[in-house]
This record gives sequence, structure tokens and C-alpha cells, in this order.
Amino acid sequence: MELPPAEVFAHCLTDEGLARLRSLLDSGRYEMRAPEEAALLVVAWLLRAGEADAAAGLVEELRPHAHEVRFAPRPARLPSPGPELVHRRTVGEAAALLARRGPDAAVEAQREALTVWRPYEDELLAHWRRADAHGPEWTADGVVLLERYRSLAAAHTHCTRHLDPKSNAAVLREALEGAVAGRAPSPRAAGLLRHALDSMSAKREKERQPYRERPAHHELAALVLRRLSVHPVDRGLPQEAVEALVGPVTTEESRDGGLPAGTAVPSSVREIAASVLDAPVEVLLERGAIPSAEVLAELASQVIATYEAQGYADTSLRTLIAAAHRSSRPRYTGYWIPEYHVVVSELPWIRAVDPWHRHERAARARATLTRLAETSLAAFPGTGLPVLLLCALSRIAGRAELPTELLLEPFADDFSGAASRLVLDAARHAAELLRGTVYERYYGIDFAAVRDMAEADDREGFTRLCADRAGRPVLVPQPAHWRARPALTRDPAVIEQARILTTFNLATLVREAGVSPEPGWAALAKAAFTEARAPAATAKRAARAWRHLLFHLSLCDRAEQTLVLAWIDAEASRLPARAAALLALPLAQLRLVA
Repeated sequence: MELPPAEVFAHCLTDEGLARLRSLLDSGRYEMRAPEEAALLVVAWLLRAGEADAAAGLVEELRPHAHEVRFAPRPARLPSPGPELVHRRTVGEAAALLARRGPDAAVEAQREALTVWRPYEDELLAHWRRADAHGPEWTADGVVLLERYRSLAAAHTHCTRHLDPKSNAAVLREALEGAVAGRAPSPRAAGLLRHALDSMSAKREKERQPYRERPAHHELAALVLRRLSVHPVDRGLPQEAVEALVGPVTTEESRDGGLPAGTAVPSSVREIAASVLDAPVEVLLERGAIPSAEVLAELASQVIATYEAQGYADTSLRTLIAAAHRSSRPRYTGYWIPEYHVVVSELPWIRAVDPWHRHERAARARATLTRLAETSLAAFPGTGLPVLLLCALSRIAGRAELPTELLLEPFADDFSGAASRLVLDAARHAAELLRGTVYERYYGIDFAAVRDMAEADDREGFTRLCADRAGRPVLVPQPAHWRARPALTRDPAVIEQARILTTFNLATLVREAGVSPEPGWAALAKAAFTEARAPAATAKRAARAWRHLLFHLSLCDRAEQTLVLAWIDAEASRLPARAAALLALPLAQLRLVA
């Protein structure tokens, strides 16, 4: 039974409790369910660093809330993951996905056909091929075969192919029923029987390898779920633990569960189990464990924890800070700051160790903002920054003391319909960065006019510009009993023009945060083109990738642009005729403006 928070707090401040906290710091064998559970570990670290006054001050700040908030971590069997590690799913999240894996009707029908009905058909064929056909013993065995068919049909209902009266097996069964009843077959029935026997015999001759029954995928998913059950649910796992999760069925597991030893775990189950791997974000991206920018956005809090913790020289402190950032949102109301539930770095115990970070808080936040944006752009250059990731970057931008905020939708006030101030700020950054570039010429933008509009705070003028470029009215017509809605919040075509004019934060991040992905803008332009012409790309996805191609290309120097365009021409020449036709006009326009 867990002790009340007040008793935990009092015990941790005794000599025995502090010794235990120092042991947890050294071993890393603790888990946190909320950031406040790091507080007393910070107290122990400060005392060990010789900062008794700072530790005492933090204790006094925590004491008024000790009766209802737990400020200590819980012991864990495994050490906390290193500060540089992230995972796509926790053990608990992966287990929940595996628990939902039930039998698949189509797969079960196929397994039933191969494991139940095929062996029965083989027996039926062998019975007709016996030398004593139509003898007394043959007839008695035929009766047994027919009885067994009725039992199998009642017990196994997934596969219904055996019910087809035109199938070879049905012809053999019908002929057997007539034979055991003493009825002579008609010439037509005799011909059908000979054809069925010859066809089935020829087919079995080609299929020399007998079918080996394999467990269903949901049975192997249940096995991996049992393997997961021994691990803590709110964390990822190291590489060796993941390898054990996805390994073949062991002899002991075969003996306990009846699954054949050595059976491999199917890829669909392996993918879920492997998603708990703790590894650097770059490794997960290389392995394809983070398939999209949206999934990367879901890991933003972990990636931020990685970048925030890297500036601490002390290993135990790095691990502690990373664990605090990774822990789930607090379950308590805000005691410390208005945004307590989202800004972990503002908590008193995190601020208490700021002097041991190599960078000031604003510089640290700026570096985190830059690296996270660069990671996303380098991995998904044709996608841009999804809204969830922009929300995380926007919170960091406030701490980084950027001169402007990041742009989030909606772009306009829902009542007045005028563009927001942030839209004009983003448009000004785009105008100053992209004036005179391929981007401006391709989209036919007068960035000088856009900049003047932004500097004059002409929000209505910007809204009209977006609507005019989209060929739409400024207000979207609605039914008579509704009022008209502003196009910049309702019309997708107008909103897309706003994204084009503002680059939807890309120009802001380049100008204000110094974002410059490591592969280089030329490599990103090539990757964006690859995504734009992907066979599975929808029109919306292709247009978005093309917009990012133009942005990346505009930031290349003249020599790089020439090389990229030559590469694009070479790639386009190898496209199928239909894909090449779809890209012909955009490519011609690109060559013209470049």
C-alpha cells in the first residue's frame, strides 16, 4: 500500500530517506508519473552538490503542498532511459494495441481451409483411390468419412468453400453418399467423378510439400503481450529487451502455450512490439519507426526532454531532468505557474538546477526550438511542420524570447474576418526572405507589396489578397438564417493562399531561429520532389510537397539550383507517361521562373 504524500515527504527528508534518494540518483532505477515527482530527487542532488541553502529553500517552497502532492519518485526494476533516448510507444500503449488483436475472419477462413478441409479432402481422395473400391470395408469406411464431414461442417464455419456443389470435393462426397446407399451413378455423375479424381490428383502431385500449420497472428500477438507484461507500463525498453519480445517461440513457451517452437512472430506484431524501443530520435527515423511528421510531433515532448537535458554536465542530473520532462502531465491543479501543466522547465525544482546548465534558459530554449524544427524538416522535407508540432514549437518559442510568435490556425478572427497579427508577421518574414526568388516568381507574388501591407498592419487588405488569389469572395456565403463566414477561416482555397504567402512558419523559423537542416536545402528540395511525384500522393499532398520544394529551392544558391533542376529533369524523364503528364505543366513553369 502506498504511503500518503505527507509521510513520503517527511521520510525522504530523514537521513535514511536522503540516502535512498541518492541511491536512486546513482542507479537511475526510478520512475515518475508526473514532473513533480522529481522535486525531492533535485533536493538530494543539490545537497550532494554542496548547495544546502538552495536545497532548504526548495524544501520550504514544497512543504505547504506536501500533504496532497507526491514529490518523490517510485523505485523501478530497470534504470531510467538515457536522456538521449525516445520511444514511439510505452509498454502499456503497445500492450493495449496487441490486446485488441483478435482473429481475422479472412485469415481464419484460410487457416481452416488449409488445416481442416484440405486434410479431409486428401482422405476423401485417398478413399476413392483405394484398390477395394465399393467393397464392404470400403463402404463402411465411407460411412465414417461422411459422418466426420457432418461433424466438421458443424464445428468449423469460417470456410464455406466446401459447400459449393460444383467443387471437386463436393462431387466426391455426393458420389460417396450414392455409393454407400447402393445407388448406381448416372453417366453424367460418373464423368464428373472421373474428372474430379483426375483434377484433384494432378493438383496434389504439384503440391508435394505438405502444409505446416502455423499459429494465427492473434495467438502470436497474445504471446508477445505476455512477454510485455513483465515490464513497467509507462516507459520504453532497451534494444536487448525488444529483441526478446519479437524473438521466435521458445521451447518453454511451446510447452506452456501449445505454439510450435521456433515459430517467427509476424511482421505486423513485430512492428507494434518494436515501437517501444528506446533509441535516439535519429535512429528511430533511420529505421522507419517514425513514419511521418505527425508521429514525430507526438514524440515532441520526449525530443524536447532530450535537447533540454543535454546541457547538464552531470550524468545523474541529465537523466533526472529528462525523466521529469518525459513524465505525463501533472494530475494536480496549478500551484506554481499559470501554465504548470505544459511548461516543465518553469517548475521550481527544475529552475533550481539552472546554474548547472551550460546555457542560459533563453539560449537553451532557442537551441531546442532550432534542433526540433531541423529534425522534422530534414526527415520530412515535403510535409512541413504539422499543427501538433507547431504547438510544441510555439511554447518553446515563448521561452526562447523570439521577437515574434509562431503562426497557428485559424488565420483570422471568426467574427471580423480580418487576418490576425501573426499572419501579417509571418507574411513579412516570408517577404523579406523570399523576395526575388523562385518561390516569388512561381506563385506570382509581389512580396514588396506584401511586406508593405504587413508593416502597415493592413489585415483586411491581406484577407482580400488571399481571397483574390484564390478567386473567391472575402466572405463565404451561408444559409439565409446564418451570417456570412470569413473566407480566411472557412474556405480551404483562401486558407491555402495564406499558407503560400506566409510559408506557414518556415520563413519565420529560418529568419528568427536560424533553422538550417543539416542535409542542406538542395537535398531537401530533391526529397520534396520525390514526395510530390510519389504514386500514392494525393493532389493535396503533392501540392504541399511542391510548395516545400519551391521553398527549399529558393534557399539554395544559383549553382545548387542548377544542379537540383538538372536532377529533377532527369528524374522526371524516367516517370511513367501518366505521371509525367501530370507534372509537365508545373515543371515547365518551374524551368521558366528559374
